[in-house]
Amino acid sequence: MTAQLSSSYTLTVGEVAADSGVATSAVRFYERHGIVRAERTSSDQRRFSSDAACRIRVAKVAQRVGLTVREIAEVFAALPDDPGPDDWGGVAQTLIREAEERTAALRSYLSEMRTGVRLCEL
Repeated sequence: MTAQLSSSYTLTVGEVAADSGVATSAVRFYERHGIVRAERTSSDQRRFSSDAACRIRVAKVAQRVGLTVREIAEVFAALPDDPGPDDWGGVAQTLIREAEERTAALRSYLSEMRTGVRLCEL
């Protein structure tokens, strides 16, 4: 019996890795953490959707902002199976908000450190 794959699940792990600029092990890592999803062929090979590389590239940006993989997976959980520009716009707004909040917190920490107070007293 052969498995029926969704028509959008056609990319191999190697293709996703090449398109997203990561190693194949990173693709599997992101899959384990819910950033990308795969379906299995009848021979148990992973096939990823056409947006898998985009999800990984966005996840890498989110990690640079400081989000954990778990936080990124939560942001992506709200995305539909075939996200459109408005959906990705919502993700962008979330990442921008997070980056701004984290930047403000870092500026506050810098101000505290510049006061001359011993670090252990901050």
